[in-house]
This record gives sequence, C-alpha cells and structure tokens, in this order.
Amino acid sequence: MTFYTEYLTEIETRKEQGLNPKPIDDGALTEEVIGHIKDTNSPHRDDCLNFFIYNTLPGTTSAAGVKARFLKQIVLGEVVVDEITPAFAFELLGHMKGGPSVEVLLDLALGTDEDIAKDAADVLKTQVFLYEADTDRIKDAYEAGNAIAADLLQSYANAEFFTKLPDIDEEIKVVTYIAAEGDISTDLLSPGNQAHSRADRELHGKCMMSEEAQKEIEALKLKHPGARVMLIAEKGTMGVGSSRMSGVNNVALWTGKKASPYVPFINIAPVVAGTNGISPIFLTTVGVTGGIGVDLKNWVKKMGDDGKPILNNDGNPVLEQRYSVETGTVLTINTKSKKLYSADGKDELVDMAGSFTPQKMEFMKAGGSYAIVFGMKLQTFAAETLGIEAPAVFAPSKEISHEGQGMTAVEKIFNANSVGATPGTVLHAGSDVRVRVNIVGSQDTTGPMTAQELEAMAATVLSPSVDGAYQSGCHTASVWDAKARANTPKLMAFMNKFGLVTGRDPKGAYHAMTDVIHKVLNDITVDDWAIIIGGDSHTRMSKGVAFGADSGTVALALATGEASMPIPESVKVTFKGKMADHMDFRDVVHATQAQMLAQHGDNVFQGRIIEVHIGTLLADQAFTFTDWTAEMKAKASICISNDETLIESLNIAKSRIQIMIDKGMEHENGMLAKLIDIAERRIADIKSGKKPALTPDDNAKYAAEVVVDLDQIIEPMIADPDVNNVDVSKRYTHDTIRPISYYQAEKKVDLGFVGSCMVHKGDIKIVAQMLRNLEAQYGEVTFKAPLVVAAPTYNIIDELKEEGDWAILQKYCGFEFDDAAPKVQARTEYENILYLERPGCNLCMGNQEKAAKGDTVLATSTRLFQGRVVADSNTKKGESLLGSTPVVVLSAILGRTPTLEEYKVAVDGINLTKFAPPLTKPLDSLSVHF
Repeated sequence: MTFYTEYLTEIETRKEQGLNPKPIDDGALTEEVIGHIKDTNSPHRDDCLNFFIYNTLPGTTSAAGVKARFLKQIVLGEVVVDEITPAFAFELLGHMKGGPSVEVLLDLALGTDEDIAKDAADVLKTQVFLYEADTDRIKDAYEAGNAIAADLLQSYANAEFFTKLPDIDEEIKVVTYIAAEGDISTDLLSPGNQAHSRADRELHGKCMMSEEAQKEIEALKLKHPGARVMLIAEKGTMGVGSSRMSGVNNVALWTGKKASPYVPFINIAPVVAGTNGISPIFLTTVGVTGGIGVDLKNWVKKMGDDGKPILNNDGNPVLEQRYSVETGTVLTINTKSKKLYSADGKDELVDMAGSFTPQKMEFMKAGGSYAIVFGMKLQTFAAETLGIEAPAVFAPSKEISHEGQGMTAVEKIFNANSVGATPGTVLHAGSDVRVRVNIVGSQDTTGPMTAQELEAMAATVLSPSVDGAYQSGCHTASVWDAKARANTPKLMAFMNKFGLVTGRDPKGAYHAMTDVIHKVLNDITVDDWAIIIGGDSHTRMSKGVAFGADSGTVALALATGEASMPIPESVKVTFKGKMADHMDFRDVVHATQAQMLAQHGDNVFQGRIIEVHIGTLLADQAFTFTDWTAEMKAKASICISNDETLIESLNIAKSRIQIMIDKGMEHENGMLAKLIDIAERRIADIKSGKKPALTPDDNAKYAAEVVVDLDQIIEPMIADPDVNNVDVSKRYTHDTIRPISYYQAEKKVDLGFVGSCMVHKGDIKIVAQMLRNLEAQYGEVTFKAPLVVAAPTYNIIDELKEEGDWAILQKYCGFEFDDAAPKVQARTEYENILYLERPGCNLCMGNQEKAAKGDTVLATSTRLFQGRVVADSNTKKGESLLGSTPVVVLSAILGRTPTLEEYKVAVDGINLTKFAPPLTKPLDSLSVHF
C-alpha cells in the first residue's frame, strides 16, 4: 500500500467523524501527491493539487521541504503545472513561513536570473523567520557585492516586513457569547481529557465547550457576518488555571480569522473577555495569536452610603450590573480611542487601554507576537550588517525607573537578565523587558503543539544561550494506551533531536522516566537568579522566577533563548507566630490565601509576583507554596531563601542531576554536566560572599503586603469548590478555604489522592508513617474509600525503598504499578484499597485517570475545576476538595472528613512538613525526612 492510498483510507475514516482530510506533514506522502500532479492522466490529480496547495503544513516539516523544492522547480521552469504559475509558486512560498521555503527563496534571490532574483527578493522582504544559516548567506552575498542582498538588508533594516502590513481596523464589531458564569477554566476551552488530540487542530476543536455551544457560535456568525464573536466569562475571569495554547487555538478556530488561505485550521485573532478580565498567563497566549483580551468590568460592587461594599448573607459583596453583555449583544471596539462602546458607538462602556498597548497592537497588526520577536532580531541584524542605526519602527519598550527606589526580587532578576535595555537604567515594575531565559520545560500533552510551533517558526536547534531544557512524559504517565504510544515516542525523538533532555529515551537505552515536570525543572534550576519558562501553569520554581506559558511561548524560548514581558508588580508575603505541632505546611499555604482575602478583601495576588519570605524551607518543601500560587492567580512567585538553605537545596539539585546522568539521560550536548557546573559556581559565590542568596532591597516598593499569622492556623484547611453556592461565580474558585471542623466529620469522601506536583518525598513518608501508626493502634488498616498514591518522581520511590517506607505501602496496596507491563486502559472503577500508581500527574491531570462521576474526591493536588479530576453524574456534582496529605489519607481510611481530635491522634509523632519564619540564621527544626 502506498502512502497516498493510506492517506485516502484515513480520509474516509475522518469523514465518518465529520472531519476534513488531516493536514499533510510527511515528505514521502507529499512526494506521491506531487507524482499525481505531474501525471495529467491521474484520476487523483485534482485532489492532489488541492492537498498540495491548501493542505500541506509549512515550516520545517518534511512535507514543507518537498513542497518548497517542487515550487522551486516550477519557478525555474523545470516543471510546468498549469494550475501553479511561477507567480503563484512565489505566493505559496511566501506563506510557508521559513525553513526550506526561505532556503529556496534565497537560492532564487541570489541566483543568476535577474528577474527571478527580484521576484524572490520581493517575497523574502515579507519573511521574518530567518535563522543564522539564512542571515549568514545574505551577509556573505552582501559583502561579495550582491545588489539583491544589499536591497534585502535595507528592507529588513527599515522593517518593511512590518511597516507594509495593513493597519488594524479602527472599529471592530463584536457579538457577545457568554461561555459560562464565574471563572472559566481553560479546561472548558480545551479539556484535559482530550489532550491527546491537541496537535490535530480540527479534531481538537470539536471538544471546545459543547456541540450545542459550537452551533450557537456558528449561528451568531451567520446572523452577524460583519462582527467577530467575543467569548465571555460573565461575573468571572477568563482562562484561569493554565496558558493552554490549545484553548486559544480552539477559540480562534471557532471565532477568529484564518491565518493564511494555504495553511489549514490555523486561525488567529480571537476576542475573549471576562467581567474580571483575562487570567495573566492565558492573556499572554492570546497575544501569541494577535488576539484581543477585554476586561469588561460590567459588574461592580454595590456600595453603601458609608463608601463600603454592601455584603450579602454569605458575607460576599453584592454586585450590580453596569451594562449587559448577554449573548447576542452587538458592541463596538474602537482601537483608536481604545474603548468599548455600544453597537452604535454612542455609549462608552469601558476603557480598553490595557488591551491596546503599543506592543499588543503590534502583535495584532503582525498576526501574532512571534513575527514581532523575530522581526526585531532581523532588523537589528540588518542594521548591524549595513553599519547603520536601525530606524525606530517598533514601539519602544516602556522603561520605568524610579530614582532612589530599591528593587524587589523579581525586578533584580529581570534587570540581571535583560537584553537590549538602556545601559545603566534600573528598571522597575511595569517596564517592558526582553530577558534571557535560563531554563525551559516542555510537557507531553502540550509538547506536540510546541513541536508544531517550532516547525512553523522554522527552528531546528535549541538556542545555545539556554542552560537547561527538558521534555517530560508525566502528563500521560498513568496509562500507556494507543494514544500515548502514538504521540509520545514521536515527541521525544523530535525534542531530543532539537537538543532537549527527554524523560523517555527515543533510542530506548534508559528506563522511561515519567517524573512530574515541575519537580525536574525545580531540580535543574540551579541559580536563584534564573528565569524559567515552562509549558504548564504550575511552572513555579522555588529557585529563580518561573512563568507558566503556552506551547508557542515555550517554542519561542527554546528557539531564541528569550522571552518578552512587562516586569510584574510584587506582593510581599511574610510570616509571624509559631506553627502548631499537628499542622502541615500545606495548611500554611491554604491559610495564606484565606488570610490574604481577609486582609485585603480582593485578591491582591492576581497578576502579580508573590515574593514569599520562606527562607528556611528547602526547595522541595518551598515548592508546595510556589506551586499553589498558580491557583492564587499570581503571575509567578519567588522564594527568598537564606544562604545556608539555598546551598543545601543546590547540593540536593546537583545530586539529582547526577542521578539523571547516571541513568543515561545526558544529552550529547552535555547539558546536565553543565548544569552541575553552574550549581557549583553558584554555591561558591554564596559561600565566598561574592553573590549571596537573592534578596530584595529594603526600600523596594510592593503593590501590597500580606502577613500570615501562623498562630491562627489551629486546624487543617481545605480548599472547597463550593459546588452548590447559589452564586455560580463563587463555585470552583480557590478562594473558599475552610477548616475541617466546618464539615463536622459528616462530609463523605469517595476517593483520596496523594500525588501531583504538590507533594514531595516527605508526603509519601507521611502516608507510610500514618499506616504504621494506625496499624499499631488498631492492629490493621482498612480503607472505607480508595486511596490513590502517585509519587512525583522515581528517585523518591528509590529512596523510600532504601529507607523501608515503600514496604509498608506495598503491604497495604491492592495495586502497584509495573513499568514492565504498564496499564493500557484508564481505570474506571476503584475498590477500597491503596493504589500505588506510576510517578506522574495521574488524577490531577484528568486526561487519563479520573474518579467516578459524581464522586467527592479529597486530594493533595492543585485542581478543583469542574470536570478536571471528577466529572458530574446525572444525580450529583463531582467535587474535588484539596487538603494536606495527612487529611487525605485519614479521610480515605474513614470514608469521611475527620474530626480535629481524630486527626491529631492520627498524626501524633509523625514528622510533618514544618516551617517557622526565617530568623537571622536557619533553624534546626526542619523536617529530616527529605
């Protein structure tokens, strides 16, 4: 069977699913398609012309290489295809973005035929995805006296690839569609359980919201052909929880504009909105596609005569509507005045200056942020080559500097890593900065999209300025099913070839590692001044500052070693008092959220950096706090650590990186060994006093300050999705924090889960110690609800085996993972036993394993969104409550939430994760089981 006949078979299968032919990325198939085009008698010729022109993926796919070479033959007259003239061939090359197409265009532009060279140069002047090999060819030709090369360089220096683009429309008509009330998780736009299909954009698009919603959106488009559909989170924030490029892709697919007539299923420029705006990390992803994010502010707090908000019976502010955005409402966005108006433009509804900063307007004009990033680099190259000063074409980066004001920790990191800023200028919050990225992480459910983005931007090798880059296999670790087997090896091979250390070895030489990506990134971050970008919202390290990002921003960081963003404001979090003996640090994390809301009323963390002065906790334990900051809606977080604690954390990181080397995971580029060298240099600088652990200046300015009183934390805390709150906007947020006494030992628990990135080795030891305690007290331990335990890393399991803790877990488990025979189907039913699952995300991700519909799950994980860990049944809403490890374990054993006394008895003598506010030197009362 030929590649083409296999493709035809696949087309018929997709027809049954209501899908179009899958875009072609394979060079061998493209060769056969071209064969049918050349054969004028082929019955497949018309179809193959259509596939070649409209359904072949651009960039650096093998298909793009074959397509570009064939178009070159047409331009040179070596092949004649009536339907593809040389002029049309040039047009097609111009839509292929880079890689082989740029190589072909340079061949033609620097060739001997003057007319062809001029036409090729005209196309090249519109391209921005040029890499060193391309720019070196232009520079060499220019220095050899080539006039075309000189003309190209002058065009690039003038940034004609941008200036000659049409301006964005002054008026944009939008028609509203309310996707849901309350905060909208990106799971609604791109469900985690459909992660396997994200790289198949048309197929994945069918999972956005619901089929009914998709039909309603289509109906709105037909009814209002001149308007763009604006997707809205009514009374909430749009896009909480993750950056989710696939979510933005899906919204763009249903509501946006086609990026190119010759590139299938890639749309851009969606319009999304929320009463409380857009989640910061999701808004970055919207910018990648040149979209518009709107902070509607259509509901406001009702104020009393005393100037204070009027509260309802639940103690929440009463909201009143300023203007309606009910589905089907036509509104007008004016990009010149930067305001949202009524349909006729007479009534001003809300200021949109934040949506139309000069930089965001450039993204919109260029069709996305990538084109601007690469365009700026191309302009700089051309100007330097010509020996001229680059004209001021792009909006200047906003540089905010307050004389005499110190720097917060994030301001220090951004200043240290800035690229292209005015020399000698101290940049404060609000400044737009290009920064060098030190560590980049790609995870496995977004990785296929990152690979696509790298191909689309014609990148072929990791930027040499990146210190460490890792591709995980944790999000699909639970079940080695047909989808995982189809996607994962291909992804690992691509990323390993690109230059990343990979969790799974494409060659099969080392054991398949499914360690949770955040834990690995936390280990390979070996400098507290580092900037980390990761393809997951929980990229929140306890060293350096880390930003969760969409797959495209990850690709950009891998390809260029840079990222661009404003320096965020910071909120300072400090602690006072003493932590009670029976409390776990996870309760301190929950209490921080609760006390912050009590102190400030509103969430002052949203969109800002949480600078947490946690000092005496090692990196693993501090990560519990930084990880949770994604749920606090913070942009990122920074741990301020004591010198001695940081040194110990770096030594632990060194040993874990060495374990990765010992297991055979080192890349041929020597990345892991270089990271150990960086760690050793950092330790030496701290010990010598040359560069102590990162601290803010005493006179730094903060947006707000929160003081957490440890004395107030007297019982375990639970984050509750509050699924039955009469105010739907209050459901599934992370703001409802309750003590266990609230439940009066009556809350039934159907399943317990200890796992995800929120737990460390100490948590798994706590499980073992609780089993020993209860066994000694009662003679045996029986579970009234299933308990699923998934260690974050294999290293933890190895150490637990050496220390004897794994044996007690094995004694009580009814299932233990076996890498020699991994599960091939997701679990649908659970018994009341202990499950020891493979290291990885497991239930927290919700794309493979899930609890039974309608269950009440108590978990250590981070997600309480609707449908993530547990879906609703026909009779009961699924609930995902979040708590500490000891609370989860005891609740699974009891089948309900415990009383405070039951809890205290169960944890008596157990070494919980302890914390005390930093003193002048580290305390000796740290937990010892790490």
